Amino acid sequence: MYIKRHAEEAVRTLSKMFGAVLVTGSRQVGKTTMLKNVVEDVAYVTLDDPLLLATAVEQSGTFFKDNPPPVFIDEIQYAPNLFPHIKMIVDRDKKKGQFFMSGSQQFHMMKNVSESLAGRLGILTLPGLSMREKQGVDFLVPFLPTHNYFTAYKQNIKNLSYDYVWYNIHRGSMPELYTNEDFDWLMFYGAYVKTYIERDVRDLTQVGNEVKFLRFMTAAASYTGQLLNLASLARDVGISQPTAERWMSILVTSNIVYLLKPYSNNIKKRTVKTPKLYFLDTGLAAYLTKWNTPDVLKNGAMAGAFFETFVISEIVKSYYNKGILELPLYFYRDKNMNEIDLLIEDNGILYPLEIKKHADPQKKDIAVFSQLDKIPSVKRGPGGVICLYDNLITLKDHDRVIPVKYL
Repeated sequence: MYIKRHAEEAVRTLSKMFGAVLVTGSRQVGKTTMLKNVVEDVAYVTLDDPLLLATAVEQSGTFFKDNPPPVFIDEIQYAPNLFPHIKMIVDRDKKKGQFFMSGSQQFHMMKNVSESLAGRLGILTLPGLSMREKQGVDFLVPFLPTHNYFTAYKQNIKNLSYDYVWYNIHRGSMPELYTNEDFDWLMFYGAYVKTYIERDVRDLTQVGNEVKFLRFMTAAASYTGQLLNLASLARDVGISQPTAERWMSILVTSNIVYLLKPYSNNIKKRTVKTPKLYFLDTGLAAYLTKWNTPDVLKNGAMAGAFFETFVISEIVKSYYNKGILELPLYFYRDKNMNEIDLLIEDNGILYPLEIKKHADPQKKDIAVFSQLDKIPSVKRGPGGVICLYDNLITLKDHDRVIPVKYL
């Protein structure tokens, strides 16, 4: 069963603007399936095929004589030596939408792409399934807590029960797990982690100690929703801090982890500089931290962190699916420990958001928003508390109680 992906429209737009389109994203989020659906009349080759890969690596100069464009090349990261040849063909033919490529990670690939295909390539990051996609909600606007956004979304809204939200937080966002409810969750993520470490990590980054890397992933999952503390992570796993930095960059570039940047304003330098760590797939994070059922997770010590991670990941997906690579998302924390979970910057306006797993938000939950008014040159827009309450209502002035179904 194919689930319509919201990123399809962005791929079509990019293919009209660039000679080549690259879709990246973590393993098994549906890159190949989506691209096959978008460019069904285009020839398909996969570098998972050993013979094709050998040809691509050893005879790259003639590869596109045997596989002329327009062509979809799957797992392009295994043959980055093809990029200069793609550049030559794009420059020679001056045609749009000639090459479609997918890759599970970006370790070496992005360096080669930036050198070879600058200005000739449209890039899209495909995340796992969003709640909108799971529910068949055909609403493509990135999340922004404005009156216009909520008015437009109301036409498409579908209710989310409390239990269904926690089921999805635990189940995760992998298309295969969603379309096959009988798939065993433990076995799926066990195989996922093994494949990720063996294929993407070991083969492409020369991580020597796979056992320690798995421990590092597990430790990182236990920090989801918290400030990134590499020194503490390094101590937990028994590795050096430079190794922890390198391994964290692997998790980020393979779209396992998202680092939310702190908001900084040149005039106000009292904000912290450390990012916050979020796993983009809450199911993977739950597997690594051994929360083995939705009930255990929602009643456990990490319930708040997982709900926050889920909300952040849904908002990230709404921007990625629109083809936006540099996300306008931040958090705020100053030296006095005043914190705002999420700031969205749009046209010079900051929209503040708190994330609470309870269903009875209070005005005190947004009292910290007034800190933004003290920053010179900052214009504050409407915000609110994203939570498990059922209805969109005004909390104070322009700030609202925002149900998760509006993400």
